[in-house]
Amino acid sequence: MSIQIFTIGFAETNAEQFFTSLRNAGVKRIVDVRLNNTSQLAGFSKKDDLRFFLREVVGIEYVHIPELAPTQEILHAFKKYKGSWTVYEQEFNALMAKRGIEKVLSRDTVHLGCLLCSEKKPHHCHRRLVAEYLKKHWGNVATDHLS
Repeated sequence: MSIQIFTIGFAETNAEQFFTSLRNAGVKRIVDVRLNNTSQLAGFSKKDDLRFFLREVVGIEYVHIPELAPTQEILHAFKKYKGSWTVYEQEFNALMAKRGIEKVLSRDTVHLGCLLCSEKKPHHCHRRLVAEYLKKHWGNVATDHLS
């Protein structure tokens, strides 16, 4: 089975752009991969609000899978203490391997799903690393970064 994964970040975008991108891509569910998804800074993408908006505005499911997020320690080392992206990437890939996400995550959950995080671009975001990790372990995974 070929698996299509999308990714998106909500930073520096408004609700109209965000929901239109999801609808136009044919996304069936948001797979929230954020460690912290209830912050006031998240605006329209706070967990409970987002679940409501997705269902009511575009008919998209919502799931939060914290096992696809970095630990607070890994996140702080990179963001708060301005750590190296290379170190972050190595530590997060090791964490995904330790968690065995390729064994516990259902292909059906991510197929036509969109990995959600805050970063505007995927280059230095763990959502890209999750998609690449799954492709490496599952094969036959295509990824489309919506932002």
